[in-house]
Amino acid sequence: MASWWQQGSPQSLNPCLPRTLLLLALLGISAESSVSGLKECLIAQSARGSTVSCHGPTEFPRPLPADTVHLSVEFSNLTQLPATALQGCPRLRELHLSSNRLQALPPGLLAPVPGLRVLDLTRNALHGLAPGLFRASGALRTLVLRENQLRAASERWLWGLRALGHLDLAGNRLRSLPARLLAGLHALHTLDLGDNLLETLPAGLLRGPRRLQRLHLEGNRLQRLGDGLLAPQPFLSVLFLNDNQLTTVEAGAFRGLRQLDMLDLSNNSLTSTPPGLWASLGRPARDMQEGFDVSHNPWVCDRVLADLCRWLDANRHKMFSQNDTRCAEPEAMRGRRLLDLAELRSL
Repeated sequence: MASWWQQGSPQSLNPCLPRTLLLLALLGISAESSVSGLKECLIAQSARGSTVSCHGPTEFPRPLPADTVHLSVEFSNLTQLPATALQGCPRLRELHLSSNRLQALPPGLLAPVPGLRVLDLTRNALHGLAPGLFRASGALRTLVLRENQLRAASERWLWGLRALGHLDLAGNRLRSLPARLLAGLHALHTLDLGDNLLETLPAGLLRGPRRLQRLHLEGNRLQRLGDGLLAPQPFLSVLFLNDNQLTTVEAGAFRGLRQLDMLDLSNNSLTSTPPGLWASLGRPARDMQEGFDVSHNPWVCDRVLADLCRWLDANRHKMFSQNDTRCAEPEAMRGRRLLDLAELRSL
C-alpha cells in the first residue's frame, strides 16, 4: 500500500530545475541565464511568455520580465515577500514558492496577477492567510498549502476562489475546520486534508463544492464518520479515511455515493460495521474500479459482521491487503481472514 493511492499527488507541481532545462531544450525554447536583478534565475523565453526559474536566491527576484507567465522561486531562504513583488507581470499564470520559510503573505500580493491559475506554497512556515488575499484570484484553479504551520482555519481564507478545483491543506496542524470554509468553492473537485490533527469535521463542511471527486482525510484523528458529512457529494469517486482512529461508521455514511470507486478504511479502530452500510457500494450495484482496503482494523468476527463478510466475498476481486484483513476477536477466531468466514452467514 506504499504509493498506489498517490496518483495525481499535488507534489508533482514542484518542478525540478534540471528537468525544466531538458524540456526547454526539447521544445527549442531559448534560455538566457541572467539579467540585472535576476542573477540566480534562468529566464526562458517563448511565444507564450517568459518562464523564470530561480533556485536559491536570498531575496525575491526583481524586476521580472513583463511577459512572465511562470515563476518559480523554490528551495531558498525567503522569509517574506514584498507587497509589490508581482507588480509588472500581469500575465503570470503559475507561481511556485515551495520549500522556503515564508511565514505570511502580504494581503495585496496577488492583486496584480488576476489571471493566476496555480499557486504552490508547499513546505513553508505559514501560520495563516490574510483575509482578502484571494479577492482578485477568481481564475485560480490550484492552491497548494501542504506542509505549513496552519493551525486554525478561517472561513474568510478562501473567499474569491470561484474557479478553484484543487485545494491541498495536507500536512499542517489543523485541529478543526469552520463549517463554511468551502462555502464558495463550487468548482472544487479535489480536497486534501490529510495528515492534520482533525478529530471531528462539521456536518456542513462539504456543502459548498458541487462535484467533489477526490477527498483525502487520511492521517488524522477522526473517530466517527456520521451520516451527514458525505451526503452533499454524490459524485465522490475516491475517499481516503485510512490511518485515523475511527471506531464508528454510521449506517448511512455512504448512502448516495453511487460513483465511489476507491475507499480506504485501513489502519483504524473499527471492530464492526452496521448492516446496510455497504449496500450502495460495489457489487451487485456496480464495480469499485479502483479497489478498497479495510485491513488492519481490530474486527470482532461475530454475527454482526456477517454483512461485511458477505460484501467482501462478493467484491474480493477489488480488495487490497486481503491477508491483512483478519479477526482480532473472539479468541477462537483471532487471526482468521475475513474472506474465509462465509460461514458467518448462517450464524
